[in-house]
Amino acid sequence: METRKFMTGVAALAFSTIVLGACSADDANEGNGEDASQTTTTEESADSSEEAEVVSGASLQDGTYSLKELNDNNGYHVEFSITTEDGEITDSDYDYVNEDGDSKQDDEEYNENMKEESGVSPEEFIPQLNEDLVSEQNPESVEVVSGATHSAHAFQNYAQQLVQAAQEGNTDEIEIDNGADLQDGTYNLEEQNYNNGYRAVFSIEVEDGKITESNFDNVDEDGNSKKDDEEYNEAMEDESGVGPDEYIDTLNDEFVETMDDEEAAPGDVEVVSGATHSSESFILYAEQLVNAAEKGDTETIEVDNFVEE
Repeated sequence: METRKFMTGVAALAFSTIVLGACSADDANEGNGEDASQTTTTEESADSSEEAEVVSGASLQDGTYSLKELNDNNGYHVEFSITTEDGEITDSDYDYVNEDGDSKQDDEEYNENMKEESGVSPEEFIPQLNEDLVSEQNPESVEVVSGATHSAHAFQNYAQQLVQAAQEGNTDEIEIDNGADLQDGTYNLEEQNYNNGYRAVFSIEVEDGKITESNFDNVDEDGNSKKDDEEYNEAMEDESGVGPDEYIDTLNDEFVETMDDEEAAPGDVEVVSGATHSSESFILYAEQLVNAAEKGDTETIEVDNFVEE
């Protein structure tokens, strides 16, 4: 099978993080449930990423990287670019524009209606998302704006894909066939680097335009699942109340069930209490697989994930 190689953002994704004994600082402190997950990742995770040394994963190459949605939704589509210099994101330009290139931020009626309905408007959350990406340097650490959850998850997904392009140095515009019917087939994503002995592997099956199977897991070099690591599971359950043998299956099942609704998105998957950061990482990878299925691109996505020590 053909593969295409992408890289993750500036911090390692938490699927393969482990241990305080045998569980990660993220998972040990993420017992506050879904509401906590929709605001930010833990301070412990951010601090550790600042102090840690990256031992695997490519760095960002200087340039401007762009992404565009092909289809309008309520008269608007996303156009997004980032600029990188000296290995860092120096500018983020994410916006919703109409066919004339006018920004949703300038649509007074839209802003008033959304503000009244959701408590936040595009003229507020769009600049916030852009500022957070430059500040955090990691799409997964961008705060999910209350009242604009779907937009925030889409931003994280697209930002991640742009970071991956920047690490590869690929300045070709990324095209997202948003809202297209899912094309039948098997879609795969794999991390390339082991973090504390594990890496993420993820595949989805699409039949008759529906996701019928989700197979996310963390595996070691011998292909053994983290779900079968008794020591890890016991330690994480003691710290967080849930282990990989539970939350991995829950996320897979929830994803298939959620996506049965034609209007659903991976961001609608419920975050597992006690495994918030792992749930958010699951959603980030699921978003990319859905984008692949919308285009019918069955090439395996190879993620050159950062690993820190």
